Amino acid sequence: MARKQVNEMSFLDHLEDLRWHLIRICAAVVICGAVAFFFKGFIFETIIFGPKKMTFPTYKMLCDIATYFNMDTTMCAAELPFKIQARKVATQFSAHIWTSILAGFVVAFPYVIYQLWRFISPGLNPNERKNSRGFIIVSSILFFLGVVFGYYIITPLSINFLGTYSVSAEVSNEFDLDSYIGLVRASVLACGIIFELPIIIYFLTRVGLVTPQFLRKNRKVALVLILILSAIITPPDVASQIIVAIPVVILYEVSIYISKFVVKKETKKDLKHV
Repeated sequence: MARKQVNEMSFLDHLEDLRWHLIRICAAVVICGAVAFFFKGFIFETIIFGPKKMTFPTYKMLCDIATYFNMDTTMCAAELPFKIQARKVATQFSAHIWTSILAGFVVAFPYVIYQLWRFISPGLNPNERKNSRGFIIVSSILFFLGVVFGYYIITPLSINFLGTYSVSAEVSNEFDLDSYIGLVRASVLACGIIFELPIIIYFLTRVGLVTPQFLRKNRKVALVLILILSAIITPPDVASQIIVAIPVVILYEVSIYISKFVVKKETKKDLKHV
């Protein structure tokens, strides 16, 4: 009955339905962002500026590894040789607002996915909805894993490399607040989205745009693209690029098995209807 009603909906009705889902998403992000706004000390001192401090867990771990292998590294320095400053009158307030909204989006992500799923699910039959029941949980877990990876791996590697890089002793590193937060934001969100690769492949396979054979055939091309992507979101050193590339390659291989599972299931379904 629900599926019939969905099919009978006009294009404008679908747009109206989508509009209300988007309104709910925006409301959730704004509410979570408003709550985050009042935790300014924790968000900025602990989270945003955490990777700037050499007491950050990633630096300690990498310093211990470098010490064990007797390697020279900037990970064991007392502090990072750069300062963060605000050059415009409204920079700090603007950074506070947009950082709160970003925090609100991250916290509200499961609800965002839930609303998108509510928009899509009426067009599926009961069996398809049943098989996709774990979509919200899986996609949320993958996103949060990506966020954690971006924050604890990509962000400190980027900040340490760029913060200690110097072309001359005559030049001091004094980064603008917007630039620093932009680096943290890009690292976290990029990894969060990249970790959604298995979900993306699942739906591309469902609509017939991707097959496991296609993914296997283009594995080398995918590897090159992954390395390029790693070079874009990480500092230009081989070690950082490899660290980023490894989980993405693993996700790609997992996506192949997911695509194979979907195709196998669709084939069985087609055979039942023959």
